[in-house]
Amino acid sequence: ILKTLNSWFWWENIWMPINCTWADFVDRDGLVFPKPHQLYATIPYAFVLLIIRFFSERYVAIPLAKALGIKNVRRVKPQPNPVLESYFRECSRHPSQSEIQGLAKKCNCTVRLVEKWFRRRRNLEIPTVLRKFQEAFWRFSFYLTSSIVGFIFLYDKPWFYDIWQTWVGYPFQTLLPSQYWYYMAEIGFYWSLLFTLGIDNKRKADFMAHVVHHLAAIGLMSGSWCGNYVRLGTLVIFVHDTADFWLEAAKMFNYARWEKTCNILFIIFSIAFFITRIILFPFWILRATLYQPTYYSTTPVIAYFLFNGMLLILQGLHLYWGYLIFKILKRFVFLK
Repeated sequence: ILKTLNSWFWWENIWMPINCTWADFVDRDGLVFPKPHQLYATIPYAFVLLIIRFFSERYVAIPLAKALGIKNVRRVKPQPNPVLESYFRECSRHPSQSEIQGLAKKCNCTVRLVEKWFRRRRNLEIPTVLRKFQEAFWRFSFYLTSSIVGFIFLYDKPWFYDIWQTWVGYPFQTLLPSQYWYYMAEIGFYWSLLFTLGIDNKRKADFMAHVVHHLAAIGLMSGSWCGNYVRLGTLVIFVHDTADFWLEAAKMFNYARWEKTCNILFIIFSIAFFITRIILFPFWILRATLYQPTYYSTTPVIAYFLFNGMLLILQGLHLYWGYLIFKILKRFVFLK
């Protein structure tokens, strides 16, 4: 069964133009092609990034937070109580008064002690400001580095200025070392975010949107790697990362209560977001993926519909987040 599924998954008609086979993607005559098995390396790279994250959060973010005036608040742990812990995890974090009275009888203690236990236990679930600052610092560091490195990798490439160049010579476009490392770092980063979703700060409004975004990003980058859509892939990555570090910087100063700096950074982020995600992405990237391939082939492959479907999902997320940003800006302008 696995063999059959594997042969279906790698069927040439899914991935590449007519009259092309996987045999054409063998390195030759100075041409180097991306290989699907190279994607296995993104998992170890993700763990390398997690190690870098641990040291940067501990030895860079914490001293920086202290310099900005953020204190490490130590929360008092409730006394170990298996009965209350089981109820907290399986039933309710906010028990009613009658339930508290029942638990007090069961544990042979006062109602006030049970209320105090639940209050302290709930407080443990709330991340501290320092913890939030550490996470924002890590994302800021990665997105800023990725944006700078991405610009260095792309600024001298013809397809950075002329989007048509992404299709010239396709699918026989050689893989550059810079493209390899750019892809490996980005996919590894999104794997690392998925690995830590359970322990990172829970986002109230858009937790599921982040899960969908991370999975779509990994699927898109991995698929574009296999189909050698690397030129377009690097542009998609660059467009996404250039706005994100402004948001993480605004969060950091928000946690430090530098209100004016936070407001300025958030306005810069909003402008960058609307330019890159609401204007450039649909009218530059999606135009290149939806419209331009029809000039090179009259029979689009199945991957054309798969990749464009995922890119349209991303655009839907952009519109959703753009709506949230607009709501914040509206409150900022009209409600101060």
